[in-house]
Amino acid sequence: MNLYEYDESIKRDGAKVIAGMDEAGRGPLAGPVVAAVVVLDEGFRINNIRDSKKVPEKEREQLFCEILLSDATIGISIVDEEEIDRLNILEATRLAMHNAIIDLTKDTANMPDIILIDALNIPSIKIRQASIIKGDTKSASIASASIVAKVVRDKIMIKYHSKYPQYDFDKHKGYATKAHLDKIRKYGPSPIHRKSFRKVRDLALPFSERL
Repeated sequence: MNLYEYDESIKRDGAKVIAGMDEAGRGPLAGPVVAAVVVLDEGFRINNIRDSKKVPEKEREQLFCEILLSDATIGISIVDEEEIDRLNILEATRLAMHNAIIDLTKDTANMPDIILIDALNIPSIKIRQASIIKGDTKSASIASASIVAKVVRDKIMIKYHSKYPQYDFDKHKGYATKAHLDKIRKYGPSPIHRKSFRKVRDLALPFSERL
């Protein structure tokens, strides 16, 4: 499927400026959730743009650089694990998306006519929105946002690896792999683990208290 053609079809319906939005980090047990919103430069095409989950890491970083060099307009927001624990992951994700749009539109010249969002909506933002299931496989703008969010988050987790090397955050980026669960079981949760997540909470308890 031509992801750029999908965006063009939205424009033919009357939207001149399209922003694509996605997040990275809803599922992990540690670290932040990152949201990115991207307005691609008119007429610019990046080869092989697609859902970040389907892109190998080195290629993903290359595509990230191409997006940055393409004169795309980008908004980014990071919501840390403390806010995730306070709000819950869905509301923390919406907060990250809200703040990413604020970052994008701090220059009013960047105001989009519509925001294409991968499977969510943001009630706090009054700009027209379209929630698109598996949007990162359909829209070039959403796919670009997914790549930006994923690369930014991965870099954060790699930095955390240098601070907490015993957890190997550089390898699993906080996701619930067996190796990661074994590390939590051995060392207990780190300061960046999401204490409200059941897998983290249960592993932090004495064995006799785990449900």
